[in-house]
Order: sequence, then structure tokens, then C-alpha cells
Amino acid sequence: MASTDEQHMAHALRLARRGLGSVWPNPAVGCVLVEAESDAVLGRGWTQAGGRPHAETEALARAGDASGATAYVSLEPCNHHGLTPPCSEALIAAGVGRVVVALRDPDPRVDGAGLARLRDAGIEVDEGVGAAAAATLNAGYLLRLAAGRPLLALKTATTLDGRIASAGGASQWITGRAARARGHLLRARHDAVMVGIGTVLSDDPSLTCRLPGLPPRPPVRLVVDSRLRIPPDAALVRDRAAPTWVLTTEAADADTAARLADAGVEVIRVPADPDGRVDVAAALTELAARGLTRVLVEGGAELSGALMRAGLVDRVYWFRAGAVMGGDGLAALPPLGVAEPDAAPRFVRASLEPVGDDVLETYAAAT
Repeated sequence: MASTDEQHMAHALRLARRGLGSVWPNPAVGCVLVEAESDAVLGRGWTQAGGRPHAETEALARAGDASGATAYVSLEPCNHHGLTPPCSEALIAAGVGRVVVALRDPDPRVDGAGLARLRDAGIEVDEGVGAAAAATLNAGYLLRLAAGRPLLALKTATTLDGRIASAGGASQWITGRAARARGHLLRARHDAVMVGIGTVLSDDPSLTCRLPGLPPRPPVRLVVDSRLRIPPDAALVRDRAAPTWVLTTEAADADTAARLADAGVEVIRVPADPDGRVDVAAALTELAARGLTRVLVEGGAELSGALMRAGLVDRVYWFRAGAVMGGDGLAALPPLGVAEPDAAPRFVRASLEPVGDDVLETYAAAT
């Protein structure tokens, strides 16, 4: 049976999850304030859209009087002045008696300083409760700080034999309505949705979240387009419901880039790979520099293959329908040049669940 600390931290982590996709470049944090003697919840909060207010100040505002309370926080309280005062300072001022933290914040402006400040104020501090779950939740934020790139999740919907379209290119719809709705929820929980130019030319997607009430901050739409072939009348250009960023190379036509900019599209130039295409690793570095922590890749096959070959895929969301197309259907991935089974990219299955008539398999990159 889970301890009281673990139960309250699990509550804080559930709250934190509400911020995924809407708080970048900040982490998604949850906080629960508990009365020490009665164990009653006094207040709860989570990081709000845009990254402010922080979870701790939200919980304190809801609690009113938090003197002597225990604060359960999924990530170390911040200790620096930005748009708002430090959360460590707010907890001290509120008179909390104990703070339980799942994970230290590796941001150089924090990195243990928030916990030290709490201890210096005489507050009891415990670390590590729910640390593994907290690290999984904020894997994108942590990866951005540690490796200078966002977490990359590959989402695909295929037949049983791994086909994403028929021989003629038709792909609507391989999976059912429930799976498509789950796909929109995945979009809402990521900072950005990425596709290659081939997907834009064949499907003209809008890449928005079409679920009632979601999200408060729509994901950025990313297009990898080495030669700026995106049509001026593409839905991603016409529709300004969410930002559209096009990743291209330094060699891309300047006039076309200017026309896209006039239409409200942000054109981002990054180095090219030896084949003259967008260098995907350099593109992710640039996206991290702009604050993105979680990117969902929805196709197509060439972009997915380039990311897989570069070893940049951290998670896979694979929707599988109970249908078979055969070898003349379009494969989810192009040839990867894997010479031996041991050289294949490896992933560990995290979950398998039915979604309507389909199945969703979730994988994490093997470490």
C-alpha cells in the first residue's frame, strides 16, 4: 500500500499532467498543500498556460491559510526572480512546515538552490518521492536542459502489417473515430506537431486539436520543408488558429520565404544535411532554443525515417487497426539501412490499450 507521501505526490503529478503542451518553455508542475494533523487537502495547483502562475502560488492562493502545512511539489520550487517572485519565497512566507519534492530542477538558476533556501528557513524538506514518475512526466523539459533538444514522439496509425496508406496513396481512414480522437489529445499534450512537406502536399492537414475545450494554448505547427514547397493556399498557411513554423535550409528561396512571412508563417533556416535537406538534429536544436520541450511527429514516412536513422525518436505512439494492405501499401517507415537485427533501433513497450476497435501501443526508446 502506498504511503501517505506517495499518495499526495501522485495527486501532485496528476495535476502537473494538466499543463503538458501548454506551459513551455516551463516544466509542468503540480502542488498539493495538506494540513499536517488532519491530512486534509487545503489547496492544489498546477502550472498555468504560458508557464505562469506557477503551481505553488496557485495552490497557496486556493488554500488561504497554509501555515504549518505540508507542500507536495512534483519539481523543486524555483528560486529566481522572473515575471513572478520565487516559489521558494512564497512557501516560506506562507509558513509551510514541510516540503516534499519529487525531483530537483536542473535549471542552473535552481538546481538545489530552492531546496537549500527552504532548509535555511527552517522548513523540513524531503526529496525523491515519486522521482521516476516526475522524470517521465517532464522528460521533455529535462532533455531540453541536458541535451539541448526537445523530446521527440513519433505517432503513426497503420494496418496490422505497418501500412499508412494504400498503393494509390489513400490514408483516410485507417483507424476509427476513437483512435483519431486520442490522436488529437496527444497533440494537446505536446508543444508542437511536426510533419514533412510530403504530408502537407498530399493531405493538406490543419494539425489543430479538434476536441471540445482543448487546448488552452494550441500546439505550434511545424513543417520540415527543405525547398519551401508549401503552397500559399495550404491550410497551415491560411489558418492562423495556431502558429505555423516552417523549417527550411539556408539555400531556400528568399522571395518565397518573404511571402510566407507576410502570410504569418515563421520561416526558420537551419543547416542542411549532406543531401541538401534539413538537418533534423540541427532543427531540433533550434526548436529547443525557441523553448519547445515536446514535439509530436505525425509524418510522413521520409521525415520519420530521417529521425529514426538519427536516433532522435524518444517515444512511439503506434495506433494499429485490424486491417491488412499488403506489400504494395505505403510503409510507415522507409528503408533504414539496418544490416543486422542487433543494429535496429530498440524501444521498450510502456503500455498497450484498446482504443475503440483499434489498439494503441506506447513505446520508449531503450536506454
